[in-house]
Amino acid sequence: MSTKKFLFYILFSFFILSTSSFAQPVPALDENIPHLVTFGGDGETGWGDDDFVQIIFFSIPETFDAPVFIRVYDPDTGGEIDEQKGEWDTMMRYSVYGGDGAASEEDARRSNLEGNYLSGNLLATRSFTENPRYDNNWYTFGPFNPTEGELLPEYGGYIFKLVIEGAKGDDGNLYKLFLTTEGKENRPVEGAFAFYFKYKFRLHNDVNEVSHIYPYMTSEVIAIKQSNFDWDNDGFIRIISPTKNGEIVRASGDDNWTDSRHAISEGDHNSSLDIQMIKKKSNLVKDNNVVIFLENQYGELMPFYSIPIGGIPEYKYSIGIKPKK
Repeated sequence: MSTKKFLFYILFSFFILSTSSFAQPVPALDENIPHLVTFGGDGETGWGDDDFVQIIFFSIPETFDAPVFIRVYDPDTGGEIDEQKGEWDTMMRYSVYGGDGAASEEDARRSNLEGNYLSGNLLATRSFTENPRYDNNWYTFGPFNPTEGELLPEYGGYIFKLVIEGAKGDDGNLYKLFLTTEGKENRPVEGAFAFYFKYKFRLHNDVNEVSHIYPYMTSEVIAIKQSNFDWDNDGFIRIISPTKNGEIVRASGDDNWTDSRHAISEGDHNSSLDIQMIKKKSNLVKDNNVVIFLENQYGELMPFYSIPIGGIPEYKYSIGIKPKK
């Protein structure tokens, strides 16, 4: 990494830390996404999960020196919010990694599961089958010392990786996460935030709800390629930014991938994009699970952040007025 790029990342990390004190719920409030989703490894991709694994990263500032916990809401598969396919037969495995390679290993930041994506030091793991004890309840991993994470200043501090795997079965597991300072309640870690390179989630069963994801455009980004899976033709996806007033993103059908490319102008630099997912108003598509990731012009995956860095972007239009002669 060049000195200039390293200094940029330091400043960028400081900017993140100054604006994300309440960014630890995943999905976050600004995303307006009901749940994350992971299916059992024997599931059918047409139900909205292409590879049955989800990876979420948590960043904790170097200056934070108290224990932290990662909590999972409704970690089992079976019960009120999960998606049943035949008999409940699914096992979900949650694993927390830290140490060298947890996030710096490139295989952990790819759109596929080839290679060493289970990189780093395994700090904790637990598998869940159907268990009423955890329906609509929390399970807590930790405590963890922040220094057990991998120190990556370019990602804001010490990084922990949570890998959620559908070990077996074919049911859909819907869940939420929270990074907290307490083992029995959700209290945000000041200055911490979550990020993800490939995001799998459930859309609302309400046509009036709009969900959002927020990638950040640095000054180096001149183009992006978005890829989404199993959108089920459920309305449309659009981009709002300082220069884009609802630019339409190509959306996928049932059990397939599609992509589209979008130019990023100077006016979008140092700002988040608001990628909005807007359901169609007729013929409600229920229980729609979606996968999405983003690449820059070099084919590198770009992170989504749990809050819009710099605030929710707004289109800044201008009207050209010619002076009178």
